[in-house]
Order: sequence, then structure tokens, then C-alpha cells
Amino acid sequence: MPTPAAVLCGLGTSLPERAVTNRRLIRENGLDSDDRWILERTGIAARRLADARTSTGDLARAAGRAALDSAAELAGGPVPPDIVLLATTTPDRRCPATAPEVAHRLGLGDIPALDLSAACAGYIYALSCAQALVAAGLYTRPLVIGAETYSTTLIDPRDRDTAILFGDGAGAALFRSGSADEPGALLAQELGSDGARAELIQVPAGGSRLPFGAPGAAPEKYYFAMKGRTVYSQAVRRMTASSRGVLRRSGWSAEDVDAFISHQANQRIIDAVADRLRIPAARCHGNLRELGNTAAASIPLALADAAERRLAAPGARTLITGFGGGLAWGSHTLLFPEARPHACSPHADDDKAPS
Repeated sequence: MPTPAAVLCGLGTSLPERAVTNRRLIRENGLDSDDRWILERTGIAARRLADARTSTGDLARAAGRAALDSAAELAGGPVPPDIVLLATTTPDRRCPATAPEVAHRLGLGDIPALDLSAACAGYIYALSCAQALVAAGLYTRPLVIGAETYSTTLIDPRDRDTAILFGDGAGAALFRSGSADEPGALLAQELGSDGARAELIQVPAGGSRLPFGAPGAAPEKYYFAMKGRTVYSQAVRRMTASSRGVLRRSGWSAEDVDAFISHQANQRIIDAVADRLRIPAARCHGNLRELGNTAAASIPLALADAAERRLAAPGARTLITGFGGGLAWGSHTLLFPEARPHACSPHADDDKAPS
């Protein structure tokens, strides 16, 4: 009997209402920068920023509900999840995890739910966990959510090197057990990490190594810090190698790839990886210009955007790849899903029963 595949059957998104252009960000934060410099350096023209009443859990719950609605539309009836995986670096609390509360707010009862932290590679890792759980027969309908609120938790608004990059949001995908020849099927995966370079992307203080209030925990140590030039070279090298590895496992060549979706970190990184893989620009899809870097949420948001705009046909051979702090990275191949994405406001009615 063939090993079951995790098949994407529902897509959902949730974004804060507040859209902030480069010019507005510069003006409000007093940054020493200009719109043209940001756009040329990063490819970002705007981003969505959460307000003080919007948490990661709010966005995750809304994206999860939208994914359930999407799945119900495709299936002609409810497709209830049996486990929730939430990829995030910005949980609602340091303890407990945010995923159980998200599951509760979705009305999913006592199903297992857990947070998964791998920075901007978090969604890739969460997909791998979902795929493994389905293949092992332990769960049949994992709901995989990526949600972040970097702007309110990790970013110094006065730091032009980081404040210009990040936006907030959430994307979710519901999977079901199926076969590897169906649209939406996850096929091969490849993951990697390099803890020797952890200092390249970090929030130095606030953990057990440098606790809150400890000597040396200066205020700036509680914010996200990144060594940009080295991160660029590492990201390009790791995502390129990982993509080549997963293509080999799938029996595909780069020419076989119909759609390429990278973590939406920086347009120069995305272009460099695509160039090294020799994937034409017309097959590269993303929404970095409008949303910025949404960390663990970027891949599901970009996938939903491509599906909404019908940039690839159901069953099209799709390559996704991501990279983040840890260092951590990974890639997946899948057949482009048939599901049409739904969107939900982060403050839509919490009491609505899941469909």
C-alpha cells in the first residue's frame, strides 16, 4: 500500500488593516532613508503593520479559519483538522505556546496543538512535520499556520536596517491524507541547520543565556539584529543547495519547475537563488513588494497570493524554499493546489463556528 501524502486542500490568509508605505514608515519612525533606496535595496514598497490590539494569535486564528473555509468550499463540506502546527518567532506569550489557544478559538476541541520555532524557515519546518505525521498515519488533517508580529515585538522602529524589512501577517494551509499524484500533494523535502552561525540572525537578550535585567542586557539587545551581508551570502548559498537537493529527490530538473516560491526576505536574495537555479523570472512568484518580510508567514502568504491570481495551474510542479535564523533552511516540492484562498480579518467574529 503506498505511503499517504499530505495534500493541501485549504488556503487562508490574515493581514493587519494598516498598510504602511516606505515614505510613511520613514516619516513616522524618523528613519534616515528614502523610498527609492529601500525599494532598490530590498524590493519592498509597503508592508502591513499590526496595531497594539492585534497579536500573533489573532492573526493565526483568522488565517486558520480562512483555510478551513477554503477547504470546506473545495470539499463541499467541513474538513476538521486533527492537529495544529503554528510556526512563529513571536508567540503571544513566552509561556504557554500560542497554538493551543488558536485551536481553542477555532472551536477544534482537545486536538493537539504546538508552536514550532525556526525563524523565517519556520513554515518549511512545519510543513515537514505535517508531511511526516501524515505519512506515518498518526494524523490525517494537519492545519499548518505561519504567523508573525515582528513590528510590535522584535523590531526597533528606529533601526533602518531592520524596520524597513518586516511586516506582519499570517498564512495557513489545511492538509488531508491523500495520494502523491493529486494537486496540492507535498512530495519531497530537504532541511538543514548551522548553529555555529547563530549570531548572524538573533535577538541577543531575553532568553536564558542573557535573561531580562541581566548585566549586559542593554535595551538594544532585546531587538532583532542581523549581519546583512553575511546573511545574504548564506541565504543564497543554502537555499540554492537545498533547492537542488530536493529537486534531485523529486526526480525533477530546474526546467521542470512551473512555479518557484521563495521565502520573501529580500528581492535580491530571491533573484540570486532563481538565477543560480536557472528558473525564469516569469515562474517566480511572491508578494514581497506589498507585504515585506513576514518571516514564517511569508511562504503561505506568497502561495495564497499565487493561487488567488491563478499564476499556476492545479498540479503544476512547484518548488518552495526558505531560510532563517538558527541558521535554518529547507525546501519542498509539491503539486500546486486546487484550493482557492480565503481571507479573514484578524478581528473577525471569534465566536463563529468553524466550517
